[in-house]
Amino acid sequence: MFKEFKEFAMRGNVVDLAVGVVIGAAFGKIVDSLVKDIIMPPIGLILGKVDFSNMFLTLKDGSKLAGPYETLKTAQEAGAVTLNVGLFANALVSFIIVAFAIFLVVKAINRLRREEEAAPEAPAPTPEDIVLLREIRDSLKSK
Repeated sequence: MFKEFKEFAMRGNVVDLAVGVVIGAAFGKIVDSLVKDIIMPPIGLILGKVDFSNMFLTLKDGSKLAGPYETLKTAQEAGAVTLNVGLFANALVSFIIVAFAIFLVVKAINRLRREEEAAPEAPAPTPEDIVLLREIRDSLKSK
């Protein structure tokens, strides 16, 4: 059983998948930071000093403290039911960036594959016995 698991785990596809997951997780964190720390603050400033991380709608006041709430954290601590519009906007922008990056990678891979398919392959060398048979054939024709 251990031998079978080892064969399964050492297949190229499984290792490639594991590397992809690790790189993808790291890339996701970078994109998340890019969106929260670089992209959304200027957009919020342009839209009238909106803080997307605290942009929410209160659906029901909390049992511990009645609204209005200054921040999302305060609302959540009070037990309020909220619709977190700003967090959704951050997630949406992150998704669009990741999807575009994956699109670019897949596009580059497809282009490389097309170039490989279009490249003419060198013909395989003719086996020696075939060459010898052709020489015999040609010599018999000439006689």
